[in-house]
Amino acid sequence: MQTLSSGDSEQASSLHQRILDDIESRILSGEWQPGYRIPFEHELTEQYSCSRMTVNKALTQLAKAGMIERKRRSGSFVSKPQSQAAVLEIHDIRDEVEQLGLPYRYELQKSVSRKSTATDGKKLEIERNTPLIELTCRHYAGKRVFALEERIINLLAVPDAAQTDFSKQSPSPWLVACVPWSNAQHAIRAVAADENVAAILGIPAGAACLVIERQTWNAGQPVTYVRLTYSGDSHALVARFAPNQG
Repeated sequence: MQTLSSGDSEQASSLHQRILDDIESRILSGEWQPGYRIPFEHELTEQYSCSRMTVNKALTQLAKAGMIERKRRSGSFVSKPQSQAAVLEIHDIRDEVEQLGLPYRYELQKSVSRKSTATDGKKLEIERNTPLIELTCRHYAGKRVFALEERIINLLAVPDAAQTDFSKQSPSPWLVACVPWSNAQHAIRAVAADENVAAILGIPAGAACLVIERQTWNAGQPVTYVRLTYSGDSHALVARFAPNQG
C-alpha cells in the first residue's frame, strides 16, 4: 500500500480546502445559481491537478453542508436554499436571507404617495381617499430575487413615512422600529405566478408561489398592509404550537 509523505498530505489538504473555498464562494456570491451543475469530478481533477479522491472529499463535505446535491450519473448541482419563516412573527427578510448564508440586497422599485381607493380599503380597512404611500420592493439573495414586497402604509397612522427615504432602508424593519403595533393578521396562499411576477422572481409563468399577506393595527387604527411573494420551492412557513390547557 502506498502512503502519502507529510508533504503530499499537506498539499492534498491545501487543495481540498482550495476547492471547498472556490466552490463555496461562487455559490454564496450568486455566480453559481441554484440548479447550476458543478463541473464533473474528472473536470475538477484536471483543473486543480489533484487526485479524484481530493475532489470527492470536497464535494462530499459541501453536500453534507447542504450547499450542493449529488445525483448519481448526473453530477453535482447547487442546492435550492429553503428559508423558513415563523407564521406568527413579523420578521426581517434580511435575516431570512442571511440565515441561508447568502448576501442580501434590497431595491426600491416604486414609491408613490396617493389617496386610497376602494381596493385599498378592502386590504387595510381604511376609508376612501385616506392618504397613503404605496411601495414596491425587491429583496435579493445573491443575484436572485428572493421576495417581492408590495406594501401600502396609512399616512394618518404613520405620517413620518411620507418623509422617509425607503430607497435607503426596507420598510418592514423601519416600521417595526418606529411604529408600535398591537394586532397583526397573516393570510397565506399558494398562487400561480403571472407573467409579471414570474419575470421578477426568475421563474416560469404559472409556477407555484407562496404569498403572505399581512395587516397590522395600532390601538385599532390600521397601520400597513403588505403582500410578500416568494418562489414556492425556496420558502417554507413554520409555527410552534402548545396544547390547549383549558
